[in-house]
Amino acid sequence: MSKRHDAIFDDVLKGMSAPEAPAADDRGGTRFLRRANALADAGAREEKVLRWVDPETCVMWARHNRAYDLLNAENCRDLIDSLKAQGQQEFPAIVRRHAGAGADYEVICGARRHFAVSWLRANNYPQFRYLIEVRDLTDEEAFRLSDIENRDREDLSDFERARDYAAALDLYYGGRQKAMAERLEVSEGWLSRYLQLARLPALVVAAWPSIRELKELHARALKPLLAEPDSEGRVLAEAARIGAEQQAARAGQGVPVPALKVLDRLKRAGEGPRPARTTGPVPVAGLTMRKRGKTVTLEFPDSLPEADLRAALDRFLAERFDK
Repeated sequence: MSKRHDAIFDDVLKGMSAPEAPAADDRGGTRFLRRANALADAGAREEKVLRWVDPETCVMWARHNRAYDLLNAENCRDLIDSLKAQGQQEFPAIVRRHAGAGADYEVICGARRHFAVSWLRANNYPQFRYLIEVRDLTDEEAFRLSDIENRDREDLSDFERARDYAAALDLYYGGRQKAMAERLEVSEGWLSRYLQLARLPALVVAAWPSIRELKELHARALKPLLAEPDSEGRVLAEAARIGAEQQAARAGQGVPVPALKVLDRLKRAGEGPRPARTTGPVPVAGLTMRKRGKTVTLEFPDSLPEADLRAALDRFLAERFDK
């Protein structure tokens, strides 16, 4: 995590009330470690208590930015292997008390750690427990804390991040993009690109083999095509066709359409059919084109006036490149 992100992280945590201490006979977890931090203003000390708990006592926060259902042993392999090598989880997940029934805590940061520990417990490593730090957080504080922890991580997809930002914009910042950018300490342009990704039509999103492969740059490439009614219709029609192919592939019928191919097909559909290009000499007054292998030679009379030559060249380029 960068120094700038460390500063944001500290800003989210400062001023929050200390987590409530567990009861003396706390059966939900073991008191593991106390960390005393000097509070600059009051000179008091704050204790943070870490607990080992059964991961089944935790659920993901409803506004968590990671799609938990997309986690599996393959994309969490690095973390699973690291936990096995270390013998335990080293860095605590950040949670808060769960108000509803069925769980004690909701996870703000630490979804992959939760999956990895759960997987290990279900696969012959019952001794592993989930290390948590309980915090008293508002929803907006939880959002910023989760964002800053995951902003530089490659394993959180652009689309997951974009979807999180789009929801937070209305929930916490009253739809004010500038206020949100300032609070997250990012540029408005950077934030705008992710919001644009989140606003892609559902048909376009479904055309990708997985939302984890849908990138911010894909939304940029499709933006001009989705801005015009005619090209938008063609893009959506092709997206529906690709989506059907992807669904069939998930059912074991055929192979998925790769992300790059999806983008190419959507762009070609949006641009519409192109007229066939001339393969022989282009009949442009004053110009003769001769092609030999990969070399093209243009010939014109030495006496051709400049204005006529420019006009002939413009027409030649328009004919050749469909402009």
